[in-house]
Amino acid sequence: MNPPEPAQLLNPLSRPPRAERILVIRLGALGDVVRTRFAFPGLRALYPEARIDWLVEDRAAVGLTGIVGLDGVIEVPRSALRWHRPLDGWRRLSQLLAELRATRYDLALDFHGILKSSLFAWQARVPMRVGYDGAFAREGSERFLTHRAAVRPAHLSRFERNAALVRFLGGRVSLAAPPALELPEPARRAVEGLPQNAVVLHPGTSASTRYKRWDPERYASLAERLRERIGAPSVVTWGPVEGERECAEWVVKRASGAAFLAPETASLAEFLALLSRARLFVGGDSGPLHLACLAGVPVVALFGPTDPTENALFPGVPSRMLRQDVGCNPCRRGCPARSCMQSVSVEEVVKAALGLVAPDIPVD
Repeated sequence: MNPPEPAQLLNPLSRPPRAERILVIRLGALGDVVRTRFAFPGLRALYPEARIDWLVEDRAAVGLTGIVGLDGVIEVPRSALRWHRPLDGWRRLSQLLAELRATRYDLALDFHGILKSSLFAWQARVPMRVGYDGAFAREGSERFLTHRAAVRPAHLSRFERNAALVRFLGGRVSLAAPPALELPEPARRAVEGLPQNAVVLHPGTSASTRYKRWDPERYASLAERLRERIGAPSVVTWGPVEGERECAEWVVKRASGAAFLAPETASLAEFLALLSRARLFVGGDSGPLHLACLAGVPVVALFGPTDPTENALFPGVPSRMLRQDVGCNPCRRGCPARSCMQSVSVEEVVKAALGLVAPDIPVD
């Protein structure tokens, strides 16, 4: 894959606006919240003395675990946005908006770019509301902004797009290395029993994107091949999605002793601590893939239906993206055949893995 095209910012502000209280808005999903974190240090450096809070949906708030320099996390109750109980939802949202107004934010930075996110900033009565112009603003969200960043081209990686919004204000964002990560010692101690430099395999994805999964038998074969070539065991991780643990157990069972099941992690901090001990991460397009980049772990990404430009890997971590053009990808719906995922072979993954962690070992 060619490196992602850098973002062009057509209308940067002449000087950074004054702000003592800033509201960052990226509501979800988990992987997108994590990817927005890579731009956050540039905002903090631009406003070292300001209070900076982050508005995020409750189910994606864990994506902010270990972030450095953030003052507060304000959770939007996802259930309140699904009007099956309209009176209760309205009450909870009204209370949230009242709290936002009481803080009297000077500046809102909307990385999400949808109607819901822009309405939060508008209803919170933030006087300066910054987001994207029509190229990246969806659902008419730009109408509720006071300042619109013109970022081009219209097809960009999320990392470049997020960085451009900070640059619009006058900040600088480095994509040369992942941002600092603070994990509590109990989280690190919880995974001390795991071997150092193991390969982490993550077969799962979210429940709605099962079509992004590589076949479990291929993960099992990969674990065997990597043990043969580099002598490293594989740790198969799993999450709360229904059936994910059973899938991980199946991979372990078929890997002939080359893999073992990861322990249940009680928090995202523990999962990040587990990743930080890894030699390599292999998995599909999912939140754990971006968390591995956040932990600074080299990654082999198995992409099929995923847009390789918009979802380009973080450039500051060694990585390989494996993807074959089968004529109908990228797509957002998937299909039962999953021919795009089937086209990624075990041999390709082994070659990519060796290239990252053992380049001196010849590839068969």
